[in-house]
Amino acid sequence: MHKEYLTVTNIVGPLVIVEKIEDVKYGELVEIEASGGSLRRGEVLDISTERAVVQVFEGTTGLDINKSKVRFLGRSQKLGVSEEIMGRIFDGSGNPKDGGPEIIAKKRLDINGSPINPQARDYPSEFIQTGISSIDGMNPLVRGQKLPIFSGSGLPHPRIAAQIARQAKVLGKEEKFAVVFGGMGITFEEANFFIEDFRDTGALERSVVFLNLANEPPIERIATPRLALTCAEYLAFDLGMHVLVILVDYTFYAEALREISAARKEIPGRRGYPGYLYTDLASMYERAGRIKGKRGSITYIPILTMPEDDKTHPIADLTGYITEGQIMLSREIHRKGIYPPIDVLPSLSRLKDKGIGKGKTREDHADVLNQLFACYARGKEARELALILGEAALSDMDRIYLDFADRYENEFVRQGETESRSIEETLDLGWKLLCMVPRAELKRIGTEFLDKYYSDKQ
Repeated sequence: MHKEYLTVTNIVGPLVIVEKIEDVKYGELVEIEASGGSLRRGEVLDISTERAVVQVFEGTTGLDINKSKVRFLGRSQKLGVSEEIMGRIFDGSGNPKDGGPEIIAKKRLDINGSPINPQARDYPSEFIQTGISSIDGMNPLVRGQKLPIFSGSGLPHPRIAAQIARQAKVLGKEEKFAVVFGGMGITFEEANFFIEDFRDTGALERSVVFLNLANEPPIERIATPRLALTCAEYLAFDLGMHVLVILVDYTFYAEALREISAARKEIPGRRGYPGYLYTDLASMYERAGRIKGKRGSITYIPILTMPEDDKTHPIADLTGYITEGQIMLSREIHRKGIYPPIDVLPSLSRLKDKGIGKGKTREDHADVLNQLFACYARGKEARELALILGEAALSDMDRIYLDFADRYENEFVRQGETESRSIEETLDLGWKLLCMVPRAELKRIGTEFLDKYYSDKQ
């Protein structure tokens, strides 16, 4: 029997302050019985000798300070897992949302988990083919990597995320990934898009979905990514699966963290976010990767929308420090009607060199990648020059690069939402574009590859 407290002294936003407590632990689950008998759930957020701060999942509206009964349950939030979790949809607290039965748990795992010990980490080295040329060709994703997508409001990151979830596979093994998808503070339309897409393409059978919608408690937003990662750890390290974790949208997660921090009257950091935002994000991002001696892996694609498209915003800035690169979406490319609007120049995959080359993709991959990057950058410079001085002021070589940049965006970057290109198709497309440029200009490609692949008879 759990001890009941009638010692609520204050209610601030989503927080309830309980005094005169005994033997209460940080992170412990709480039941609050309102005056009408309805139950709400919460978690201990802060603790001192005789005082606990409880965050209430369903919000505190209608709670009466004098009549609310508080019970501390003596356990932290756990997720029940078994093989039956595949193909299911849950809410942001881990309860079934698809009308299916409760999961009969083989294990109950603490959702707070812990980052992978660096000593136990295996280095990511296996190329993942997403079927999207501007990722596979220019910023390759490697199994066990953390590669976020930096987007802006209104850009098609949900469509890109769904496409990666459908198409991603480890090359050579041709194994499809199990997908763990988490939505934090997303709209009903977005959630519906993902569920329908996963259902229609058969991806739902190998997916586990956790959804916290925009009209649901912000407190749940804090638990959603942890539930998703706990589920991924079970699938990867207990069942030996390759798991792709896609979480959208980390901006809403950080804003929920800021809301709770403000309610606790903590000293704010940059732009009002709590000073521990970096540590909080790192404690989740670092749960992804590969462990020595274990077959499974967790590859992590967090998605965040940059407020006002500002990549120096704290959420994007800190994420960039912790993860191994980023895929940047561009509003300028999106306005041209190009999908996916990936801007390869500010994008980066820090592990790309480990996952490409002979035996992994193709021997010419690194050289083609570097040369395409250089030619596109030169073409964008020529485009800016033409805007200022007019095209008549461009040299013949500048015109070639200008034409290259246009064709690169329209032929290499642009592709269909259901089009999955193999890495060979992507590299062949790259060579087709490079053949527009005189051979003497291709200084980043080895002679043996030029002899084998270059032809100026385009």
